[in-house]
Amino acid sequence: MAYTVEELTEQLIKLQCRSNFKIKNIAEYMLANSKEAFYSHSEGGKGKLVIRPAFEVFSDDFNTIDGVSRVSGYFHSSEMTRFPTRIHKSAQPIHYGVAFKINSQQAAKEFIEKLTTIISG
Repeated sequence: MAYTVEELTEQLIKLQCRSNFKIKNIAEYMLANSKEAFYSHSEGGKGKLVIRPAFEVFSDDFNTIDGVSRVSGYFHSSEMTRFPTRIHKSAQPIHYGVAFKINSQQAAKEFIEKLTTIISG
C-alpha cells in the first residue's frame, strides 16, 4: 500500500513541524524550532517533500534514505512563496525547489531529521 499524503501530514505534525497554510495540493511547513520552510505536495494521493534549491547539493544524502527518491529536475509552484524564482515555461518567474518522493513513515522521519541536521550545522 502506498504512503499517502495524509499519512505524511500526520508524520510531519508528530515531528513538530508547523503548518502555515495549505492551498490546493501544496502545504507549507516550518521545521521545529526553525524558520526554515519546506513544502509538501500531493499528487495522486502520494506525498512529496520540496526543499529549497540551495539544498540540492545534499540530494545524494537524502537519496540514501530508504523510501526517499529525488524527483528529476526542479518542482515549480507559484504557491511556494518562500523559495526563489526562475523562468520556467512562461515569461513570468515561478517559485521552484527540489522534490523528493516519500514512501514510508520512517522515510519521512529520517528525511526531516537529516534536513534539521543540515540546517543546524
